[in-house]
Amino acid sequence: MKNGQRIIITKLSMTDARIGVVLLVTLVLVGCEQTEVSITPSGNGASSRELEEIVRVLKNNLVFVEGGEFLMGDYGVEHGPEGLPYDADKDSKPLHKVELTSYSIEKVKVTNRAFQSYLKYNGLRLREDVGGGYYEAFSAAPNNPAHMDWYEAEKYCKWLADVSDLPYALPTEAQWEYAARSRGQFLMVATDDGTYKATRVPASEHDGPRGINISTSWDREAFAKEMGWRTAGLSPLPVDKFPPNPLGLYSMSDNGEEWVNDWYDPDYYQYSPHKDPQGPDKPMFKDHFGRDTKVVRGQGLADPRWGGGVNVHRTAAEPHGFFSDNGFAYLSSKTARCVVNSPKPVS
Repeated sequence: MKNGQRIIITKLSMTDARIGVVLLVTLVLVGCEQTEVSITPSGNGASSRELEEIVRVLKNNLVFVEGGEFLMGDYGVEHGPEGLPYDADKDSKPLHKVELTSYSIEKVKVTNRAFQSYLKYNGLRLREDVGGGYYEAFSAAPNNPAHMDWYEAEKYCKWLADVSDLPYALPTEAQWEYAARSRGQFLMVATDDGTYKATRVPASEHDGPRGINISTSWDREAFAKEMGWRTAGLSPLPVDKFPPNPLGLYSMSDNGEEWVNDWYDPDYYQYSPHKDPQGPDKPMFKDHFGRDTKVVRGQGLADPRWGGGVNVHRTAAEPHGFFSDNGFAYLSSKTARCVVNSPKPVS
């Protein structure tokens, strides 16, 4: 990619890619200004001071998103500069108007630090049924995104609601896309300017171009070496490694797919309500194994050389995170961020 030019891509066959990926994202809390929070398990009684600190950190991690109307879906033909679709799949069509009520959203993906605070407070342990050692290693990086299935993500957001008395929840698919596109602007990826950019350093045997506004495989490989991982270009990165989108949200296009609340239906856009769509009210679509599916948004890996992470892409995912024998190849690309469904900024 040269001079930040836009790249037209079709949706990657990420089902196959994810199987080969075997590891991709870790867990995270507040990003740039994180505060270490000491949590007492609820069984022993958490102090009010601990809970106050949790709530303070949570509130500082929110970005207010003023509601409004936008065109949701693949806008490439009608509004993209090239006049071409951004998605080869039909599930991102038709382009349709959606109006959203204002809300707030976490500026980074859920971090390992945040998720493990939740586990500790509730007397829970990090899962041991996946990864063959990689899950545990990835979970040790406090500012990396947390790997989780849909049910774990939903319970985490509900816990935030309990400790904060704020209406935390997983975002709807419409809320996610509206935020990734910085209030519905025609931005292809959720970078600082809607394009992919990397340095123009020639690739060599040991190094190559580094990302300017989104990661490259060389960035991920360098981080893996720093952490002592043997995962090279498939490695997760800190949640705030690269600049946020214009709304102030980090890594919505890469570094892990994000669970949303909606059940997946490839035809949902054909009958989606105009005001605050919530997705189908029951499971609508099964995967190749006959299992119900939820929607994930964003991408596990993106790269300025081949794209990925386009804001309008939709992906079906089995909510329990089972795919391979131990679940890790599938679960390792899944993370989340929560919203607060309040029409006023959180003070």
